[in-house]
Amino acid sequence: MTISTLFLDIGGVLLTNGWDRKARRLATETFGLNYEEMNERHHLTFDTYEVGKLTLDEYLDRIVFYEERSFTRDTFRTFMFDQSRALPEMIELVTRLKARYGLKVAAVSNEGRELNEYRIRTFGLGRIFDFFISSSFVHYRKPDADIYRIALDIAQVAPEQVIYIDDRPMFVDEARSQGIQGIVHTTYEQTRDKLASVGLT
Repeated sequence: MTISTLFLDIGGVLLTNGWDRKARRLATETFGLNYEEMNERHHLTFDTYEVGKLTLDEYLDRIVFYEERSFTRDTFRTFMFDQSRALPEMIELVTRLKARYGLKVAAVSNEGRELNEYRIRTFGLGRIFDFFISSSFVHYRKPDADIYRIALDIAQVAPEQVIYIDDRPMFVDEARSQGIQGIVHTTYEQTRDKLASVGLT
């Protein structure tokens, strides 16, 4: 069956990860925080933020602003947002393939609402994606199978018409269990060649 649709992760595929271990470590160095303490608090609460059950301010109350700080919440939020960078080769590849083959393109990503909306707006992701199945919007997060089922329902496509690209093998494996073809993204060249092998050149 012809591929009609791409499902893409955002962080690690089209943009850098929004708030990963590296960014959190840099935050602790920049703001003079204890990394181990902040990271433990992060892991206890970040899933709740990513599924849309906490605002960013509520998340920050739990990991940073549970005690008095010498910096403001706005300064810390700006630092968080500033960690995002575009991956231009992948953005260009997906944009070209979408135009050439008339593909539907959907984001299937785990991201908290405020960070997700900032990244969509700042990097013009609305020009690439037709819709966003973000964990904070649909209240499921990968690898929950329901997020992939929701994406298929919204796209109104059969699983075999879809290729899903993510930098995390577990998430690709879960998509495959739903009948979706998957590509584990490691480099631009490898992903480009794998897409070409199924006719998306």
